[in-house]
Amino acid sequence: MSNTPYDVDSYGEDHIGSAENTPLRPDAFDMSDGEKMAKIEILFGEIMETLGLDLTDDSLRGTPKRVAKMYVKEIFGGLNPANKPHATLFENKYKYDQMLVEKDITFYSHCEHHFVPIFGKVHVAYISSGKVIGLSKINRIVQYYARRPQVQERLTVQIGKELTKILKTDDVGVVVDATHLCVASRGVNDTNSMTGTAYFSGKFRENQIKNEFLNYINTK
Repeated sequence: MSNTPYDVDSYGEDHIGSAENTPLRPDAFDMSDGEKMAKIEILFGEIMETLGLDLTDDSLRGTPKRVAKMYVKEIFGGLNPANKPHATLFENKYKYDQMLVEKDITFYSHCEHHFVPIFGKVHVAYISSGKVIGLSKINRIVQYYARRPQVQERLTVQIGKELTKILKTDDVGVVVDATHLCVASRGVNDTNSMTGTAYFSGKFRENQIKNEFLNYINTK
């Protein structure tokens, strides 16, 4: 870890880019889920007390435990490689050689800069190299990478590269359209803007294929 202090004020509201891989310490999974939840429960309770909340109130008493479970088992469950979905491939018996598109996959993630939600739609396309994947597995891959503190650019690349690796094809396209509550619910409070990112590899870098994909996902 760097000894140089990070001056957040000098960066303002800018989202600083980071590595393609989610930044994790080597000892990230030395603690069990149960141990993590127990520790987060204590620490989140301290945050609530620091804010002046009364943890003896019936409505608040169980909040630290609920938050701890939600963090570890739900919204940040994609940090743990043990939760990575197993994707079974099937022979492309129909010899289908055009792009397959799955659009409007709903996802919820959390901005790693403010820990507030990012949500939107993921659109995925690929051209088979001889294997196909069950459609539900594409959704599960999206959810796996979304369920961690994220930046949208990294999320997009992680989904694209995972599908490229699983499907054994370079011909993959991913488009993500998302709303960031770090922009909408705080800071500039802009509730209308959306952010778009894309990953194109193989044939999807060709204008004709890329435009076919984009036209399809933009068609109601």
